[in-house]
Amino acid sequence: MKITIKKYYLGLGFLFILIACSVKKDKFVNRNFHAVTTEYNVLFNGNVALENGLKELNTTYQDNFWEILPIERVSSLEDALLPGQTKNQNFERAEEKAVKAIQKHSMNVAGTEKNPQMDEAYLLLAKARYYENRFIPALEALNYILYKYPLSDRIYHAKVWREKVNIRLDNEDVAIKNLKLLLKDKKIEGQDLADANAMLAQAYMNLQINDTAVAAIKIAKETTKSNDEKARYAFILGQLYENLNYHDSAYAAFQEVIDMNRKSPRRYVIQSHAKQASQFDYKNGDTLLFVEKFNALLEDRENRPYLDILNHQMGLFYDKLGVYKKAKFYYNKSVKSGSQDKYLVASNYRNIGEIYFKDAQYKIAGKYYDSTLSSLKERTREHRKIKKKRDNLDDVIKYETIAQQNDSILKVVAMSFSERKNYYEDYIAKLKIEDDRKAKIAAEKAEKEANTKANSQANANKNLNAFNADDAAFGKKDISVIDSPMPMLPPGINSKSDGSNFYFYNPVAVEFGKKEFQSRWGKRSLVDNWRLLSSDKNSDKEDQIALDNETDGQTNEEKALDPKYDVQTYLSKIPTDQELIATFVKDRNFAYYQLGIIYKEKFKEYELAASRLEQLLKNNPEERLILPAMYNLYKIYQQIHPDKASMVKQQILNQYPESRYAQIIKNPETEITDEDNPEIVFNQLYKNFEKNQIREVYTALDDAILRFTGEESLPKFEMLKAKVSGRLKGIEDYKSALNFVALTYPNVEEGKQAEKMLKDEIPTIEALNFGNTAATSFKIIFPKKYPYEKEVKNLTDKISNYLKDINNTTLKTSEDIYTLTDNFIVIHGFDNKDAAISVLSVLQLHKNYKLSDKAYIISTEDYKIIQMKKKLNEWILLNK
Repeated sequence: MKITIKKYYLGLGFLFILIACSVKKDKFVNRNFHAVTTEYNVLFNGNVALENGLKELNTTYQDNFWEILPIERVSSLEDALLPGQTKNQNFERAEEKAVKAIQKHSMNVAGTEKNPQMDEAYLLLAKARYYENRFIPALEALNYILYKYPLSDRIYHAKVWREKVNIRLDNEDVAIKNLKLLLKDKKIEGQDLADANAMLAQAYMNLQINDTAVAAIKIAKETTKSNDEKARYAFILGQLYENLNYHDSAYAAFQEVIDMNRKSPRRYVIQSHAKQASQFDYKNGDTLLFVEKFNALLEDRENRPYLDILNHQMGLFYDKLGVYKKAKFYYNKSVKSGSQDKYLVASNYRNIGEIYFKDAQYKIAGKYYDSTLSSLKERTREHRKIKKKRDNLDDVIKYETIAQQNDSILKVVAMSFSERKNYYEDYIAKLKIEDDRKAKIAAEKAEKEANTKANSQANANKNLNAFNADDAAFGKKDISVIDSPMPMLPPGINSKSDGSNFYFYNPVAVEFGKKEFQSRWGKRSLVDNWRLLSSDKNSDKEDQIALDNETDGQTNEEKALDPKYDVQTYLSKIPTDQELIATFVKDRNFAYYQLGIIYKEKFKEYELAASRLEQLLKNNPEERLILPAMYNLYKIYQQIHPDKASMVKQQILNQYPESRYAQIIKNPETEITDEDNPEIVFNQLYKNFEKNQIREVYTALDDAILRFTGEESLPKFEMLKAKVSGRLKGIEDYKSALNFVALTYPNVEEGKQAEKMLKDEIPTIEALNFGNTAATSFKIIFPKKYPYEKEVKNLTDKISNYLKDINNTTLKTSEDIYTLTDNFIVIHGFDNKDAAISVLSVLQLHKNYKLSDKAYIISTEDYKIIQMKKKLNEWILLNK
């Protein structure tokens, strides 16, 4: 009977479910069944998935506190997905649940939705798509809510989300318009009101209207119920005030975040401390209070994940105070903390590099700039700036090294003999102290390592000793316990070092044994019956003293023999040749000049530039450097010392009134268009070079380079000189001149071009040799001294007459420059050597010409080698 009743109830229940499952009937049962199922089953699981996705997003998201934070922690648009892809499976699951709710539980009866949970389903669908950066599909879902469910209790929420999507689609103007209209509705309240104002602030921030964004984010901060959002909005408010240069208001906003303490995520609290530190008044502020505050923050265990930020701020603090040793200490601690903030790491490296740069330690600075570049994003302004500075450091390192070395040499050269001797004696004394210190440290380290190793081995041998004792108990005697003459060792030192029974394998034991022997027996010779040589204690003491004195004497003797401790070693290296000393002076002065120009033009380090040029003028440089140095000092002083600029200006006008620098100072707006303009002079020289006026250009270039030293166009003159030198003097001079340009101007276009030519063009030319290439045509050449004598005109006239007589249009003549003092009169256009021989015979034998001039028949390929390598005599010897 009971079974029958159960079957009856089960059947009724199944029938009820079938009736309720229908989405086509607008009945009480149907509506409530689908509403409950949607809310507590499908949508519940979908919202759980959405929350898990947001937790994962917040865990992986890294805020960039170097810029104004966005209102939301959302993934970048760069992470947008292709159709069908998903990065976060939780958002994918949330979307699936929303779609399932819509497909299986939507009750669209007679054009009206009867399931009250459908607006929630579409809202979940929109949010899942939004967090996957699929904004158009998200907007479609939100618009559907606003169109189909205008009376929904979630209508304000949907409207706010629609504007969030518009902002992400860069439709800020539309979002602002709609949000302003929404905020006029007095019914919006609670979290929807906070979100609407927050998104309005984001829209204004995107449009760089930060002052208007301040008002909106204030309301959002006051209205939100989330402490996380409250802290974030307060921090953003502080950033906005900072951007608007309202420093007091910014400080107060950051303090509000700090006062929230544990109600705020710790990252906002620490960053607020950092922001306040950036506003510290280093002239009038309480530095003691600052240090105490940040030391307390550093000692707080809760702040361990943020030691990179705190140490960086301490580094900045000491950096700006000029306490560079401590600044480097804290910057390095910040780097070692393993920060995930790449820009913070780059800032640490950059600031340490700047400290070394100011201290003129350019090689070390260059290494830190390299580390900076590895942490900075490429294609950013700062990356390009640091990259340029790093590249320019190569020149700085080169010229600073020359300046320092030559200054040091010239300083010693200027001393008297006694001053030099005293100078090097003091140096050697300091060197000995330093070497002794290093030796002592090395010995202590070696002894410590030996003791550590011995103790470690002693502990390892405990088990072995116990095993040996057990063996002895069974009548097995260990050979290691046999009596021996070795001294007793101090506790903790085992003679079985390195796993061996041999006493002398343990360096600590050996050292202890030596001291033990000397304290007991004193000095003993290696002879028979050594114990009987002296037996009284006084004799032992005398022997010990003698031993010590001998040891000390040997040490001093060894030191005396070391060349680095001998004054004569250094005195013998002081240059005495006046030409060599003059070269040191010249190179030193040019290095100071180049440093002044580099610091001024490439680094904008005007103080450093001024110091180098001032030092140059104190060194009594050659005349060609004085005026350019003074003019550049004048330009630098205009930036940093206007009073000094006026003095230098007057000096230039008084001492060099006719110079082009004086003309520029008098008429800074007037462009000089005469021969004193370096660009015009270069252009004219290059035109003459193209016209084959090689000798004239060669002579003019030296004068131009002297006149335009220090000008930006100087590398062009040097490069042109290299080409002219190659043309007149051959490959070796060409190579040497290119090498000079490449080394002197490595960061300008001419220097890079010269470097490329040295790698590609020069080796190709050097590999050319006579006869290596098959001849394709031939020439007849007549070597002649330049300037020409009368017989050269006779030669050229007869060749011209011959070509007219035979009426041959394929043969041509030219006058080719060979060297500074030699030319070639050349007849071109012979297809083979026999044709050239025939023509030369006619010229020499025919009664109308009768040429007696020395002539050679040469292949075009060999002629090119002769011109490039200047090897005519070598070719003549090979072809005799």
